Amino acid sequence: MTPALRWQSRPNRALDAAQLGHLASLCLKLEVETHPKPGLVSHVDNGAHRDMDAALLCLSAETLMPFFGELAAAGAEGSGMNRLRAIGVAAERAMLAATQSINTHRGAIFGLGLLCAAAGYRNAVGIRKSLGRLVSERWGDDILSGPVSLRSHGAVASRRYGAGGARAEAAEGFPSVYYIALPALHAARNLAPHDEEAVRVETCMRLIADVTDTNLLHRGGADGLRFAQESASSFLAAGGVGSPEWRARAAGIHEAFVARNLSPGGSADLLAMTLFVDRLEV
Repeated sequence: MTPALRWQSRPNRALDAAQLGHLASLCLKLEVETHPKPGLVSHVDNGAHRDMDAALLCLSAETLMPFFGELAAAGAEGSGMNRLRAIGVAAERAMLAATQSINTHRGAIFGLGLLCAAAGYRNAVGIRKSLGRLVSERWGDDILSGPVSLRSHGAVASRRYGAGGARAEAAEGFPSVYYIALPALHAARNLAPHDEEAVRVETCMRLIADVTDTNLLHRGGADGLRFAQESASSFLAAGGVGSPEWRARAAGIHEAFVARNLSPGGSADLLAMTLFVDRLEV
């Protein structure tokens, strides 16, 4: 891992808005610096994606850094959803300009952006509630009643298959982060105490196994989602990253996802959000 991506210990003091923006960008880069993640872009290969690679995703993460900081500052000021949404729209425009109109991180702008806003608010007010709970309490109703994207792949899949999608996840306080991913991440550190990449692989597999990922529904329909969940579940049931041959097994699942053009982009976003929350909450 490059020095810029080295994970730091938890801070002894609250991070300011610019530091929160940097942390959010770092978490996106750490997601990229994880292999094998089934079907997803990494520093090793492009997965099931023909239009993006690790360099593009890192450029996107760098581009979004100041906007995540701005969202944290807006949260600290007590801003409502309209202000947060305006910053998010500006962030998406900057992302698309930097990536030549390739959607690298639209989902992360939404979810990770809300967590940045919650972190900024929590620092300003000095309360001890979880970031997810703050998102739900402060902006949950507005998230559900706000404008619905008609063009995103996840939104289309949500409507077609009745999945909750990113909006429901955020409005409910990110249950997939707090009740699926964080416990998996903490357990994985016992399985692989000196290998944070392995910890991220295990966490990603747990998310794929347990979350209704609308990106998988978009690419593979219900059968694709079922295949993905069963593949990840079998990896975990066989010991996950605690198994001596885990890298070969995970690589085989990755190749099977690529062959089927499956990419769990929602799980990738949730992994980055989980890293962000883990860094800020004991």
